[in-house]
Amino acid sequence: MCRFLIYSGQSPILLSHLITAPTHSILTQSYDSRLRLDQTRPHNGDGFGVGYYTTAPSSGSRKRGVSDPEVKEELIDLGPEPCIFTSTIPAWNCRNLERLANKTVSPLVFAHVRASTEGALSDSNCHPFSRGALMWMHNGGIGGWKLGVKRKLVTDIGDRWFEMVSGSTDSEWAFALFLDTLEKMGCDPDDARKQTEGFGHTVLRKAMLRTIERINGFIKALPEETRSAGDTRSLLNFAVADGKSVVCTRYVSSRSDEAASLFFSSGTSWREQKTSRDGTSTPCKPGKGEYKMERRDKGADIVLVASEPLTFERDNWVTVPTNSVLTIHNQTVLIHPIVDEYYNHTPSMPRSSRFAADKGQTIGDGIAEKKSTKAAIAGQSGVGGMNGGAGEAGLAAA
Repeated sequence: MCRFLIYSGQSPILLSHLITAPTHSILTQSYDSRLRLDQTRPHNGDGFGVGYYTTAPSSGSRKRGVSDPEVKEELIDLGPEPCIFTSTIPAWNCRNLERLANKTVSPLVFAHVRASTEGALSDSNCHPFSRGALMWMHNGGIGGWKLGVKRKLVTDIGDRWFEMVSGSTDSEWAFALFLDTLEKMGCDPDDARKQTEGFGHTVLRKAMLRTIERINGFIKALPEETRSAGDTRSLLNFAVADGKSVVCTRYVSSRSDEAASLFFSSGTSWREQKTSRDGTSTPCKPGKGEYKMERRDKGADIVLVASEPLTFERDNWVTVPTNSVLTIHNQTVLIHPIVDEYYNHTPSMPRSSRFAADKGQTIGDGIAEKKSTKAAIAGQSGVGGMNGGAGEAGLAAA
């Protein structure tokens, strides 16, 4: 299973404050994932990717040697497309990632470390994926992929979405399906105006839900004997952004199983704590920064979404309920249940962690000491799981 991270803020943030500096940053999670239980392949070392949107057009410097005040500064418009940097080098071993993170700022960031389940080790299989202004990543896997679901998906999408896929992961094909779904909803993903102004969080959410519905439909269309021969349950933690809004899901195609972990944190500032608990000043070292989400009022300027918390402060993070969709628009967090055949109308009914554990991860909060695989498989978990001051505030905002 992979790990991903999303930052959405009113102001740009230096990427190092998310990717390299925090004690449990996304880079640290590539080799020390507290919520992964796979003892045979304990690392998220099959490559990584960072995607980020640039800020509004900035003014460039005057041409060297030109002093005429009538010569206007040239505006540099980088367009609505995100910048994507991927590599098959493990994140913990990539010097260029550290260099990039120390000198790059952005108001909307996707980061992903990969533990491959489908597709070979190659740049084309590293997340995030993009098409114009739309950016996509995934943690999990599509059930029954090699039992016939891939064939059904590929034949059900339009030619231009089929032609754009360059890798071999179920995640990229899911992105192609999402784009095809947008088109079938009457919204052209390549529309130049929407690329710049955004597609709207409601449209993105509806397309995401319809994409999951279509995936479930492909699985149901498999012959009964095929579905009986293998596991067709899906773990679909998807994330999509258009530069203005973000939509994420935490989903499992089961009424009795827990989905892969997903958390969010919101507040007014995300900053490193410069002093230790004993009050002494601590130097900043890569991977050693103690960060905290601060909340100075009821509003939120920053929202973080992560497969695994970046801090060990329990009250900083809220568990996204299983089979829910989370929307971020103008730093407002909205959480809606995904009401389908796998929706549990009794939230207090416990879900089993066995399926997530079999796939290499638990659904705990990652703050307590890491449990053994045996203990996690034996455990049961209900919806929620991480409460506290920040959690209550976050859900109230929803």
